[in-house]
Amino acid sequence: MDPAGERQRSGVLTVGQVSHHSIELIWTREHGTDWTDPPENWTCFILEQKNNRKHTYKEIHKGYNTCFTVENLEPKTTYTFRLKVTWPSGQQHYYPSVSASTENEPLNGRNLHNAVLRSDELELRRVLQSIKVTVDVPDKLDFTPLMMAAMKGFTSGVQILVHHGADVNKRNRSGKDSLMLACFHGHLDVVRFLRSCGASWSSLDRSGCCALHWAAAGGHLPILQYLIQDGCEVDVQDGTSWTPLMNISVFTGDTAAASLLIKAGADVNVQDKDGKTPLMVAVLNNYDHLVKILLENGADPNIQNQSGVSAVEMAHAFERKNIISLLMDEESETSN
Repeated sequence: MDPAGERQRSGVLTVGQVSHHSIELIWTREHGTDWTDPPENWTCFILEQKNNRKHTYKEIHKGYNTCFTVENLEPKTTYTFRLKVTWPSGQQHYYPSVSASTENEPLNGRNLHNAVLRSDELELRRVLQSIKVTVDVPDKLDFTPLMMAAMKGFTSGVQILVHHGADVNKRNRSGKDSLMLACFHGHLDVVRFLRSCGASWSSLDRSGCCALHWAAAGGHLPILQYLIQDGCEVDVQDGTSWTPLMNISVFTGDTAAASLLIKAGADVNVQDKDGKTPLMVAVLNNYDHLVKILLENGADPNIQNQSGVSAVEMAHAFERKNIISLLMDEESETSN
């Protein structure tokens, strides 16, 4: 068979669909291969890719089909390919090479999170305006961009994300929402804005804690005061019956935060599922200043937990000398 005639039946190499990581290459054949013929009578196509540094070609595909998609390419990069055809007669022919460039890598959730981490308003707007990124896309730790912005105190970023549809009440795997995170990290402007957008302070995480629990654990007085004024229940209990005052006894021993809650009506003698009171926990943690505040506000040192142990007995068992003195003074005043 005339090789020239065979060449006319096999078309030149052309570029099909291109993405940021792939290039589709297509070549045509006027008449399809008669697949009932033995393989030695089939026309074979070999696709080669150029190494731009070495100016050499390497084979990347060999077969009888008329298209191939080259995968795992770098974005925004130019690649060169050529096609070699081998006809049943044994004749071979190289067609002219073609070059194609991959597209820019599409904006994705990682771009969105990075913009928040850098507190970059311009980049944040650019990514969101691409309309290709889901605004509530979580990272590997299941935090959305809004949650990250709330934790950072990136107030303008929070506003931008909410404007683009971010869900202010969305929760991560542990049940925490953006309001809880802003409360714990002490960002009052973010807390105010989220509340104005419908964020609920009554929402509970998987341990049963609400925003007030996390504000108390973080020890942020302005946020505690704002939430109390906003109507938060001061004795709200989590899954283990801990109130925000108990959280302070457990985590911080912050007397100012405790005083604020007590002034708002927090029960100083509330007991959790094990019968522990804030006073008992303050004794165990050796928070003597907090013990003093609790006693001054009516905490009963003789209440017993489910094991029949009181705060007084705990203080003696752990040799909390300063606290024992406070408790003795309290008993002396009570007896008088």
